[in-house]
Amino acid sequence: MRFSFRPNEGAFYELFTRAAQNLVRGTELLNEIGLPDVQVQSVSERLTEVEHDSDQITHELFKKINSTFVTPFDREDIYRLGSLLDDVMDHLEAAGNLLYLYGLTKLPSLPREMHELVHVLDQQARLTADAMPRLKSMKDLEDYWIEINRLENDGDQAYRMLLVRLFSGEYDALTVLKMKEVADELEAACDSFEHVANTVETIAVKES
Repeated sequence: MRFSFRPNEGAFYELFTRAAQNLVRGTELLNEIGLPDVQVQSVSERLTEVEHDSDQITHELFKKINSTFVTPFDREDIYRLGSLLDDVMDHLEAAGNLLYLYGLTKLPSLPREMHELVHVLDQQARLTADAMPRLKSMKDLEDYWIEINRLENDGDQAYRMLLVRLFSGEYDALTVLKMKEVADELEAACDSFEHVANTVETIAVKES
């Protein structure tokens, strides 16, 4: 394997940015599911395509780490940040696919709290995509991780209220089980966004 002794820093930041932009695409697709007359199968398939692209980005990132002698910041932090961005995408795809495979979009409407949770994820995705290019300068990042953590609290609240709704007797037992699995994936995505932000904070502290 050919090693680069002088890091091409731009390549690492570009890969982080591309991965985060895919998260925005993922939350946009989840939002489409709530639209009337949406082709849910198409949305699910496009989510899978975005997830595959994210996997390729992660592979490129790891390959870049392994072929670069001096990385722009701690090698383990690069691995962790890349893996966590990929984890978020995995949860978004799982939620969308389950909504389709379980036929939940055939219900008269999805719970309002589920839409609220997706809205939180969309905000987190956009903040993350905005923050990734700033890793290069390590400036103006504190507001990002503070807001992500605040949104994670909003997501937890929406998730808890969704569980209250699911176990209120409004839905039959099988539907509750299906929707709870989707809710768990959405909540896991929300948590994963916070893990990304916490890792960015750790990197910024180390580099300051």
